[in-house]
Amino acid sequence: MSDIAKKYVKALMASMDDKEIITLSEGFDSISKAFKNNKFISIIQSPDVSKDQKAEFIANLIDTKDQKIINFIKLLSLNDRLEHIPAIASELKDRIALKNNTFNGVLISQKKVNKDKLKDIETVLSKKFDSTIKLENKVTDYNGMKVEIDSLGVEIGLSTDRLKQQIEQTILSAI
Repeated sequence: MSDIAKKYVKALMASMDDKEIITLSEGFDSISKAFKNNKFISIIQSPDVSKDQKAEFIANLIDTKDQKIINFIKLLSLNDRLEHIPAIASELKDRIALKNNTFNGVLISQKKVNKDKLKDIETVLSKKFDSTIKLENKVTDYNGMKVEIDSLGVEIGLSTDRLKQQIEQTILSAI
């Protein structure tokens, strides 16, 4: 996470109420997806588009009338920091989650985990971390099962390959 994003978010959290923070977070989260589009990036980085036009463009994408949010976007544009919006969005989501004691994570597995088992894992993790944990199942080629909750810095995994290696090492050391 960029230090610039952390500084902006710290200032935002101190100067905005919860409703404004959530509105900004949702808006920046949707704009973050636009940063994956080359045409969008070329508009944001174009020297032919004025800073005011860039700020207005971003504010229109968020579709807000909140003057604090509009002023914040203008400040980012004025300081050539619009490219930090994805990092600010991520940091805002983390701070909101921390404030609400609710965290999102990913359960990575080779096969889709049914909803009941996913709920059971969420319940166990919620009790373990004394918070509300929500998991999304992501099916990959990972040979095992792994839970990642980035905002808590948690990664719990069981790799089938590693388990086989440990069993082989235990058998070989016993001989």
